[in-house]
Amino acid sequence: MRERRVRAEGIEVDEGSIQKCIEKGLSVVHRDLDGGLPEYPDGSFDYVILNQTLQQVGHLRAVLADVFRVGRRVIIAFPNFAHARVRVQVFFGGRTPVTPSLPHRWYDTPNLHFLSISDFVAYCREQGIRIERSAFLSERGPVRVLPNLRATTGSFLLARG
Repeated sequence: MRERRVRAEGIEVDEGSIQKCIEKGLSVVHRDLDGGLPEYPDGSFDYVILNQTLQQVGHLRAVLADVFRVGRRVIIAFPNFAHARVRVQVFFGGRTPVTPSLPHRWYDTPNLHFLSISDFVAYCREQGIRIERSAFLSERGPVRVLPNLRATTGSFLLARG
């Protein structure tokens, strides 16, 4: 924030994470995104970032409508539930996977939506959301070939269609 001279504010539901933000000097509000963003006027921000959040919100369409209302562009990053390691664990183990990018057991996960990169791209197409840029990562770095199979994380820069 200091280097780029930007005004930034975080929204967090987890009290432990809020405390960590405060300790680092970051501005943060205790709020559940599913409750909307009524305190922010339209066009308040150039960018809204949902990092490891999309799969945890209950009302996806409402949350996306609200973040597009308050921001011109939206950056979204989420774990890819179709990664090869996940597929192998489900196929051979017959159990809900636990991986470095999906570290929680099924009964203790904050995730409500289990989406893949391909699911998200299709969703954006159906909803008229324009994907301006995308990047895919694994533990080894950028993934350029077969990201839905090989990437553990998908990141997208979005704009309204």
